[in-house]
Amino acid sequence: MATSRIDLGGAGSPEALVKRILQAEPNLSVPVPIQEMCARLGIFRIEDLNADGFEGGLVTNAKRSEGTILAKRGGEPRRRFTIAHELGHFLMAHHVPDQPGRFLCKSSDLLRVHAKEGDQRQRREVEANRFATLVLMPPHLLRGAMAAFREPNLQQVLTLARDFAVGKETAARAYVQYHPERIAIVVVGNGRVQRCYRSLSFPDIICAGGSPVPLYSLYHSSSHRPDIASDIAACSPDLWINVKRDLRAPALYEQVYLQQNGFAMILLRLEPVPEESAEERRLEEGWRYRFHSGRR
Repeated sequence: MATSRIDLGGAGSPEALVKRILQAEPNLSVPVPIQEMCARLGIFRIEDLNADGFEGGLVTNAKRSEGTILAKRGGEPRRRFTIAHELGHFLMAHHVPDQPGRFLCKSSDLLRVHAKEGDQRQRREVEANRFATLVLMPPHLLRGAMAAFREPNLQQVLTLARDFAVGKETAARAYVQYHPERIAIVVVGNGRVQRCYRSLSFPDIICAGGSPVPLYSLYHSSSHRPDIASDIAACSPDLWINVKRDLRAPALYEQVYLQQNGFAMILLRLEPVPEESAEERRLEEGWRYRFHSGRR
């Protein structure tokens, strides 16, 4: 790798940093060699982290000229994301640690995508996560990989996770962001909604975090097999989204992928409501008038 800290001069945001890295590494391979990148950028050691309750950490000097990343042992995709997250803390000079020269990050920090207003610590974690996702799944390489995909399918998420050597949830977040259709992926733990990732055009999910998966969702079918994505099936849209009265309901489809330890992903795909013809509108309006006026 040819990239160096000199290439990153003046870049402070996750997006600017990754843009500079990609300019210096036009032929970056997949999966991204994150440990080699760390070595080029001033991280001299990557060590195991054994502190209870923490997923990763960073030890650095006051000038942020060198550092050591600490990462909990576990699955390789998870460890790679932790390393990239801590590299983000190291490269963003405005990230001030809770303790001088030492960052410690929990599992919840590495899942954070939004920060409470005014919470600087949460904001730092969100930025480190954005950096990790962008550097492990560079947008131009991700778009290239997704160009071969057609209809949304969780199997494609699994393919991205395998090829980019990232966790399934990391791949799901990126997939939803870059797929052109109106989709969402709901992360489930032990039958309850944990998190939801939506494309910009997908409406809000009405199931709040911690609430049970809707009873009539495909998730509750007994036919699912672990680690195999289900077939895609139509479902009632009001299971997941608000459907306005007096308007034609959109078509919503579900697909389920059961994982280990009670976790699952549910893909939701929303089809646009077809435009009514003038004749259909006339008949519908006439029916509403007769219904509300009491005429038959």
